[in-house]
Amino acid sequence: MKRFQQHTIDFLFPIALFFVFSATALIVLLFAANVYQGIVTDSANQFEQSTSLSYITTKIRQNDTEGTSRIYLDTFNGYDALAIEQTYGESAFVTYIYEADGELKEIFLKEGVTASAQSGTTIMKTNDLIMNEIAEGLFKFSCTSDDGTQDSVIVSLHSEIN
Repeated sequence: MKRFQQHTIDFLFPIALFFVFSATALIVLLFAANVYQGIVTDSANQFEQSTSLSYITTKIRQNDTEGTSRIYLDTFNGYDALAIEQTYGESAFVTYIYEADGELKEIFLKEGVTASAQSGTTIMKTNDLIMNEIAEGLFKFSCTSDDGTQDSVIVSLHSEIN
């Protein structure tokens, strides 16, 4: 009967191979976690931008009815604002949508009533919301994410322009 002689390399090679595999798996895992974190951050920024612009667009579409409302850009307590005038019965009301202190806010007031910008309801966090009226009844809204990416939307009124 022949006995095989045990060499040190027979013991060290599988252990070294295991450590190389473990180190490689750890490096790949750390790289994947870093990529995932970047994707989550980009997704959150994109969500904030697109959701705030979508919210404004939806509010315009909901209230863009001929004869019952008027939509225009105005200022509210020194902030640029989208104003939506509506009449209920004999009373006129105005909804202001604006950005104050990095937040998209909305406030619904009876015409002639004053309120502070901080008393508006916070809709969501937003950055650098810019509102422009390109032409009569044609609005452009832009906002910038935390990473500097800018997104914008152009909205046209479908009802008769007042």
